[in-house]
Amino acid sequence: MREDLSWLTARPIAHRGYHDAAAGRPENTLAAFEAAATAGYAIECDLHLSADDVAVVFHDDELKRLTGEIGALGARTAEELGRLNVLGSPENIPTLDAMLGLVAGRSPLVIELKHSPGREASLARQVVARLAKYSGQAAVMSFDPALLAAIRREDPALPLGLTAAGNWRDFAKHFRAILNLRVDFISYGIDDLPTPLPILANRLFGIPLICWTVRTEAQRRKARRWAGQITFEGFAA
Repeated sequence: MREDLSWLTARPIAHRGYHDAAAGRPENTLAAFEAAATAGYAIECDLHLSADDVAVVFHDDELKRLTGEIGALGARTAEELGRLNVLGSPENIPTLDAMLGLVAGRSPLVIELKHSPGREASLARQVVARLAKYSGQAAVMSFDPALLAAIRREDPALPLGLTAAGNWRDFAKHFRAILNLRVDFISYGIDDLPTPLPILANRLFGIPLICWTVRTEAQRRKARRWAGQITFEGFAA
């Protein structure tokens, strides 16, 4: 029997936290996560591995856009990353441990694992070990089937999602991932809905479907028709 994941679609999901750089809470920072939890939203965030194999919360492979620093995030230790300011704010790059400690079960977490060539097993171990000690609701997802497979090997019971986008031409690729990895939910790009596979998986097999990233009222109306919940940014949901 499929695990009850009704909590996954119960609340709007704040993309990279309920972020607003102008208000001092940049994306994927503790301030953005606190704002989301306070507002009653679920939280989406992104994970990479630091040079010393610590899971840190950050979206980009490179540091430039968010910190002004040159170079890859994966070339620096977690301690070094924790000293960098995000978008000129007092906020720093948090570890997964820091984020879990802050949220402390107040909001469901939807954690996206970023592409980590050659380090999939290490990232999977880090995430599974920490979520095993976490008492709140949490799921992981990724575009990368290798990362999803690594998570499945580490913890077959952890809710696992395929992040995806594309039109009907991507049907076979996504179908293989859904079937081989036995994914529990799908997070699909709003601009590519309706697309046959995620709709069929949801309506025929009961696999929850959320969508990313809703930024406009038109996208929100579209999401109401095709998806069970939105991942949003730029407005109050």
